[in-house]
Amino acid sequence: MGLISHIISSFLLLILIFGASGSYGQLTSDFYSTTCPNVTIIARGLIEQASRGDVRLTAKVMRLHFHDCFVNGCDGSVLLDAAPSDGVEGEKEAFQNAGSLDGFDVIDDIKTAVENVCPGVVSCADILAIAAEISVSLAGGPSWDVLLGRRDGRTANRGDAVTALPLGPDSLEILTSKFSVHNLDTTDLVALSGAHTFGRVQCGVITNRLHNFTGNNGQSDPTIEPEFLQTLRRQCPQGGSLTARINLDDTTPDSFDNDYFKNLQNNRGVIESDQILFSSTGSPTVSLVNSFAENQSEFFRNFARSMIKMGNVRVLTGTEGEIRRDCRRVN
Repeated sequence: MGLISHIISSFLLLILIFGASGSYGQLTSDFYSTTCPNVTIIARGLIEQASRGDVRLTAKVMRLHFHDCFVNGCDGSVLLDAAPSDGVEGEKEAFQNAGSLDGFDVIDDIKTAVENVCPGVVSCADILAIAAEISVSLAGGPSWDVLLGRRDGRTANRGDAVTALPLGPDSLEILTSKFSVHNLDTTDLVALSGAHTFGRVQCGVITNRLHNFTGNNGQSDPTIEPEFLQTLRRQCPQGGSLTARINLDDTTPDSFDNDYFKNLQNNRGVIESDQILFSSTGSPTVSLVNSFAENQSEFFRNFARSMIKMGNVRVLTGTEGEIRRDCRRVN
């Protein structure tokens, strides 16, 4: 009965999200069913292979999709190399991405393999969406029907990336604003923040929180649990490497689960903009953190729902944009 109930619940969730037809807006789950039916199989094989040599790969790929959608929509612009002659200002060099955004090589490998069997059919933006779902699933997280049919943008904007992407010190008000501009609500904010249940963060993102909070030299964020603070200070010492990486979830760093929310309850969130979801007394984010910490299935359901919503942000469809031959440059 448990398995049957899970299947029924999953089916009802999909209907709730995008209707019985498997569509959301202009995107559909069967977009490549005749033109490139094996695209997901190809992508899964390459991600599985690459993740055997890099335990962080799944988190890297998930982050790529997020950073793509939050900057002028899910159009594959995050993958473009800077090319001033083509009017492309690389988003890779934005403050939030420079030196930390990764996973590009496996996306290139998927694109090459797909082009060999379905030339000019599958967009890089769709490959990112497919790869993100596969990555979450491989790390132990939920699966969902990925809606497809996006086309690739012909430009990228570094300045927009700096403005749109969340920052470690962002207040809850700023975070909410950065999500709401994409029609993502408070539940989406908390659920998608749960992606920090796997992966790493550079010490530079949290150094002020540990050693210079609100400009007071030597002071730390008082919301950090004291023993955890000492652990973080050892991992990211004052004056140490700003590019050294530490786990976002110190309990199950490479698994996609709900431990992230349990960590927040214990004041063991690594990034300030994570912990603020629980430390903001009276905010609706607190009850959501508690709910997701208590019920992993509830987190998974909401995460899948929010990923589908995020994946529909300002997409290019029909004759808009293009289908890039190479994800790193416009045609």
